[in-house]
Amino acid sequence: MDIEEIKQLIALMKRNDLTEFELEREDSKIRIKRGPNGGTHTETAPMVTVPQGIMPVPTPASAPAAPAADTAEIKSPMVGTFYRAPAPEAEPFVAVGTEVHLDTVVCIIEAMKVMNEIKAEVKGVIAEVLVENAKAVEFNQPLFRVRKTA
Repeated sequence: MDIEEIKQLIALMKRNDLTEFELEREDSKIRIKRGPNGGTHTETAPMVTVPQGIMPVPTPASAPAAPAADTAEIKSPMVGTFYRAPAPEAEPFVAVGTEVHLDTVVCIIEAMKVMNEIKAEVKGVIAEVLVENAKAVEFNQPLFRVRKTA
């Protein structure tokens, strides 16, 4: 990861008012924290070692419950801003009750000024929308709960 990518991540954090960000890749891990005065602190480490001072991020008590056996969760593949529709005035890609297939676009996540279409990658019916429109999402955060169909 080069310095330009780190600067873009910091700008993304400021734009979305995030105080902490963590990214893991095959060969590296980076964690950025913003202090109360807006300053940042960056830690990077190879994946095979965990330096002292990096603590696991606790899961909030209000996190959604684990899905039932007949349901699946569509999770965020990245950190960014979640959008339910392709434009502010457009209808959402999906809503509760919408049938989805493997290649159905369910939302957009904006990361570093790039709009990324997120596909369902599961066949079923949207049972629950877990994130509010235009809110920041974390890597692997559940976005939708889907009742699987055959």
